[in-house]
Amino acid sequence: MSVEKPAAGRYDCREAFAKTIEALAESDARIVAVVNDSVGSSKLVGFQNRFPDRLINVGIAEQAMVGVGAGLANGGKVPFVSGASCFLTARALEQIKADVAYSNTNVKLCGMSSGVAYGELGPTHHSIEDFAWLRLLPNLTIIAPSDRWETEQAVKAAVATEGPFFLRLSRMPVPDLVRPADAVFRVGRAEILRQGGDAAIIANGVMVARAIEAAEQLAASGLNVRVVNMASIAPLDIEAIRSAAETGAIVTAEEHSVRGGLGGAVAEVVATSRPCRLRILGFPGFLPTGSAEFLLEHHGLTASGLAAAVLQTIEARAAA
Repeated sequence: MSVEKPAAGRYDCREAFAKTIEALAESDARIVAVVNDSVGSSKLVGFQNRFPDRLINVGIAEQAMVGVGAGLANGGKVPFVSGASCFLTARALEQIKADVAYSNTNVKLCGMSSGVAYGELGPTHHSIEDFAWLRLLPNLTIIAPSDRWETEQAVKAAVATEGPFFLRLSRMPVPDLVRPADAVFRVGRAEILRQGGDAAIIANGVMVARAIEAAEQLAASGLNVRVVNMASIAPLDIEAIRSAAETGAIVTAEEHSVRGGLGGAVAEVVATSRPCRLRILGFPGFLPTGSAEFLLEHHGLTASGLAAAVLQTIEARAAA
């Protein structure tokens, strides 16, 4: 499938998230929202105005928020529990583990402003560990959408999927990706946005558009690089990774630590079933304070940085 250059304009996936659950709530009275004093940053003002008795603001009490969500789920509701990912997943990890994942409750966790989207607010507001600890938990679906369309589809899938669900949404504007009119989002299935046999980039979230741009830059030099949108971290599309490994060179790109996230998941598959040259791009650990764009550029998480990493990986493969 060929992918055209993304349409002009960049958009906040949180807006698509909020509009979608508001639209779904019109016909599904089970849908409720639970927030930690984050109505505005979760873009749920419209939902609150439309359904004032179906939004619960527990204040800055993330552990209680997850517990309230689990209780609502046990009562037959479909709760969307929303808050900044750094606080939702870190402060309430025990509750997510025991009350949601281990108990297999129908809670939809929404990690807002993930990665380094909060930028200048510093390390306390960065969320670069959430994939790592959440993908260890049983029963939990984990999705990191790449644009507005995928966000809308992921929210619909969350409602349709019985059981725990985690949506990882950035506040960083991203372009709409161009897809065929009959494109279908499936939990546990990767999306091949660009075909290629010289190497593969596997990315998710805000990195997908950058991966496409990197592949376009490399195409100008005669290299055909596959771009795989791995929005679904759990369940993981193992066959898509094995297929990408047939190129002999994979670069993963994520707005997350290089340990335990998408790169770690891909490495597990490659190491155990289809060895190939692998480069994991992400953040090395503790990050300084700075804008999101500064932090991404500093760590090579740009289109040109991705392109350079692909070239280095291809060269390492050839030298092996």
